[in-house]
Amino acid sequence: MNESYDRDNIFAKILRGELPCIKVYEDDLTLAFMDVMPQSDGHTLVIPKNPSVNMLDIAPADAAALIKTVHVVAPAVKQAMQAEGIQIVQLNGPTAGQTVFHTHFHIIPRNEGLEMRFHAKEMEDPAVLERHAGKIRAALG
Repeated sequence: MNESYDRDNIFAKILRGELPCIKVYEDDLTLAFMDVMPQSDGHTLVIPKNPSVNMLDIAPADAAALIKTVHVVAPAVKQAMQAEGIQIVQLNGPTAGQTVFHTHFHIIPRNEGLEMRFHAKEMEDPAVLERHAGKIRAALG
């Protein structure tokens, strides 16, 4: 783990149970949950449970587990949200747009003609997020 990892970042607090999240999937190594400031309906985040700042310092086993979870969750998001496509985004460093310094992937449903909302601008109603999460969990089986 990189020494610059901030153990008080929002995802670390979620993993410790200090902050809530709306979970859609969890296993021993990863967690997937709804983005509270989604760019589109169904915007889901996937994080490793072990600390790392980004893909440049993540342990190889954690990176493998992370992409495996993205591979499982992304089709469920696409199906649940009836999306034409899925944008999978992973940012490394502030210049690349990373704002939470815990490795994570964004799974963002996309449809023709629907513009994405600005990220990190407006909080979504938790009831709406829970409704979307329910659809994704159902698609996961």
